[in-house]
Amino acid sequence: MKKRTDPKPVVKRDFRALIHDIVEEYGEREAYIIKTRREKGEVPAEYRTVTFREFSKEVRELGTALLERFPAGARIGVMGENRYEWCLSYLAIATSGFVVVPVDKELNREELIHVLGESEASCIIVSDKIYEKALKLALPDLPGVKLCVLMDAAGSDTASKDGEPAGTGDCGAALEFSRVNALLERGRALLEQGDKKYDEVVIDREAMSVLIFTSGTTGVSKGVMLSQKNILSDMASVMMCLDHTCEDSMLSILPIHHTYECTTTFLVSFAMGCRIAFCDGLRYISKNISEYRPTMMMLVPLILENVHGKIIKQAKATKAKWFGFRFLLGLSGFLRVFGINAGPKFFKAAHEALGGRNHLLVAGAAAMKPEVCKDLVNMGFKVRQGYGLTETSPILCVNRDTGNEYASVGPAMPGVEIRIDSPDEEGKGEIQARGDNVMLGYYKNEEATKAVFTEDGWFRTGDQGRLDKKGRLYITGRIKNIIVTNTGKNIYPEELEGKLDSIPYIAECMVYGDDSAADEDTKISVMVYPNLEAVKAAAAEAGETLTDAELTEAASRYIWGEIKVVNKDLPAYKRICGLELRDTEFPKTSTNKIQRFKVMREMKEKRNGQ
Repeated sequence: MKKRTDPKPVVKRDFRALIHDIVEEYGEREAYIIKTRREKGEVPAEYRTVTFREFSKEVRELGTALLERFPAGARIGVMGENRYEWCLSYLAIATSGFVVVPVDKELNREELIHVLGESEASCIIVSDKIYEKALKLALPDLPGVKLCVLMDAAGSDTASKDGEPAGTGDCGAALEFSRVNALLERGRALLEQGDKKYDEVVIDREAMSVLIFTSGTTGVSKGVMLSQKNILSDMASVMMCLDHTCEDSMLSILPIHHTYECTTTFLVSFAMGCRIAFCDGLRYISKNISEYRPTMMMLVPLILENVHGKIIKQAKATKAKWFGFRFLLGLSGFLRVFGINAGPKFFKAAHEALGGRNHLLVAGAAAMKPEVCKDLVNMGFKVRQGYGLTETSPILCVNRDTGNEYASVGPAMPGVEIRIDSPDEEGKGEIQARGDNVMLGYYKNEEATKAVFTEDGWFRTGDQGRLDKKGRLYITGRIKNIIVTNTGKNIYPEELEGKLDSIPYIAECMVYGDDSAADEDTKISVMVYPNLEAVKAAAAEAGETLTDAELTEAASRYIWGEIKVVNKDLPAYKRICGLELRDTEFPKTSTNKIQRFKVMREMKEKRNGQ
């Protein structure tokens, strides 16, 4: 296979060097825009901005205050919504020689006890809302946590009473409370008194600097150890593949504790001198896009598929409108062959819905439907797909400006090597990776670390894929999810789910192997969370009037009819034989991946009558 000739990425020494260089180049430019008050009725929202120089100053102040309390190497958790204080805390911790522990704000009490206890966190910096929602209940069982720092300003509408100096809630006298703004004031005072602790810290770029616990789809949460060299290597590679400039504006939407959002939106954008705004929450995405008008966004496919779905729904309002839409989409695709991007003119409303200035949409963390990607590209959007894992800081592959294939996640980034281990007759095998972005290992788990590295040092991703002649990677499934029949046939549930996703009556689905009949071969079945609105619309169009009681039966009938169509194009051993509907959405990770282990556990408990 011919190798790409991308130049080697230039990697910063550590996060301190990164901040220093950015301040030198972009010091007075806006780094963050922060909403200080939401719009209420006729009262407009209020904002403040922070320059790169001001941010650097606050990183130093917060780091100085933390160094007064904790020794080098201490683990400090960060937990909250996407917001300025999260970014400030992350870099203050990392540049002070501590270990950052990014914590998923959706964790329950037991999961928080596991993550903060296993990481041996001495301190947790948390938003007041998340403290009240979950952390407050976990802290009594975390004696190692000595300081809880709340992010909201004292006296604000969102401030918790436990954040006052005398407040300890139900957590016992051993736990001290403070606030980010109080620590900034303390750090400022220490620096004025000549404190040099922060300035004298020497960063070991190859030591663990970030400890993040994978949420995972298997139920096994492991602590991934990343160094600053790992993360900065990945950042440098990403910056070579994407089109950031200091004129770009980003909107941070995805959970920021996740390495995808943290590396690409927060750290890479910071390193390129871009301005970052923060989404108020998933239900405010459209409003915030209109409000901040970002030029680039890092997303998961589900968000882009929802955007695409709304566009298609509007286009299908009348037959004439649908015909015109398809004609313009085809014409736009034809003109693109000659380097003409007519999409923004043909589909102005779609572009305005995404801010009117957006020149790049990046999808990662899950597979994207090729037809959705193709449509968006033909509408004039630049769409890039990427692939990676928490263990690889996280990006391994991403599409480039040219030579893209809609079903591919692109070739390996500069500085990253990808190979397929033991490919079958179709070229499919385990995806393995090597590069400076690959993790140090799993925290306190030498056995698991040893298991994911080959003897010659390649990281086993656990994902199945293939490479084409141009070095582009195609993800075909997760090895642990493969269904093996009694006759030795391998079936990839993701492949079948991709075919079923196009059925309008299916909102979500999960394909699995049903072994409940011990004397029979494995039966391929699918569990579906139905799109009942689509079923109602189809029934009404067919002249059916359905009661609520009849709706589920109709959903099963409509879905099964479509499954039969899909089955016609499948070999016998891949055909779907069973269908089960569920009345709630599937449990998912923070990046919207179905947690198969939880679904399978629910099914087992149901069968056992538990």
